[in-house]
Amino acid sequence: MKPLAERQVRGSFINLSKGESQRLNLPRDFDERPWEDLDFLGWRDPGALDRAYLVAERDGGLVGVALRVAGSGASRGFTTTGICSLCQTARTGGDVALMTARRTGEAGRQGNSVGQHMCVDLACSLFLRGAKVAATDPDYYETLTLEDKIERMNAAIDAFLARVRK
Repeated sequence: MKPLAERQVRGSFINLSKGESQRLNLPRDFDERPWEDLDFLGWRDPGALDRAYLVAERDGGLVGVALRVAGSGASRGFTTTGICSLCQTARTGGDVALMTARRTGEAGRQGNSVGQHMCVDLACSLFLRGAKVAATDPDYYETLTLEDKIERMNAAIDAFLARVRK
């Protein structure tokens, strides 16, 4: 991913008003992100941990969605293992949670949303590349190439964004 400017990120959100996108908190390390290793920009809101954001390059532009992070099993006292639907990384201790996005258009105005289980830190690109390692020791080994894993993750992101737009 190419480095992004704050203005680009704020202007990319399809499920926020202009005012909401201007008020959102960017990640504290925005300028230091490892852009060359990212397939999308994702972060938790440092001021409201129940909020997260995902911004992806699609069709020559940026598409951003605001997410709500559901309470994880760890927050309820359970130690669970979950698999991120984007990067397919198995993680424990509530490191995968249901994230919901308000849909666009009339459906969104009626309060409809879609959800998907994702890594709570949205560091999927770094897990795929081995820059971050999950604390779990999965019982499976993938033989896919990095390019195939990235393609699979991008297909999952595309499908999620399509559901947000319906």
